[in-house]
Amino acid sequence: MKLSKWAKQKGISYHTAWRYFKAGQIKGAYQLESSTIIVPETIEEQRDEKVVIYVRVSSSDQKEDLKKQEERLISFCNARGWQVFESYSEVSSGLNDNRPKLQKILSDKSITKIVVEHKDRLARFGITYIDLLLKLDNREIFAVNEVTNDEQDLMQDFVSIITSFTTRLYGQRRSKEKTEKIVKELKKD
Repeated sequence: MKLSKWAKQKGISYHTAWRYFKAGQIKGAYQLESSTIIVPETIEEQRDEKVVIYVRVSSSDQKEDLKKQEERLISFCNARGWQVFESYSEVSSGLNDNRPKLQKILSDKSITKIVVEHKDRLARFGITYIDLLLKLDNREIFAVNEVTNDEQDLMQDFVSIITSFTTRLYGQRRSKEKTEKIVKELKKD
């Protein structure tokens, strides 16, 4: 792209961009014989890394595990030399698509790395799609404890499917019971 377009994208004046070019501060930029300055579009700006931790448990009786997960992940990040910007914790099912804190993390494009203990802490299903979409913005999910063999991965998926269906089944029963209760109350009136 031309230097003028690059300057506009960066929100700086053309003159400032020209000074950067002359000082050699625009990596890969070159000048054509016609004096036009070209900045390669493939050059990605180095951004500051913004690391966040996400911990989750399924029920409120597991709240103590939230703190333990968070402590382990903070220690891990410190050992890697990653500065943790913020830690998010939620008590909700991994099957629940409506988790406000996770939605906040996923929609904040300034976050470059999401650190979780296991990928299933982030989501039970669709983690590959989430990971792919984040990579489009040069962001990543880092799971500390990766599944190391296919059999373990298969078993984990199987347990997730059974959990999903039993949760839906019991949820439908509760919903049916609530509906029947409401109908009985309406009939009384």
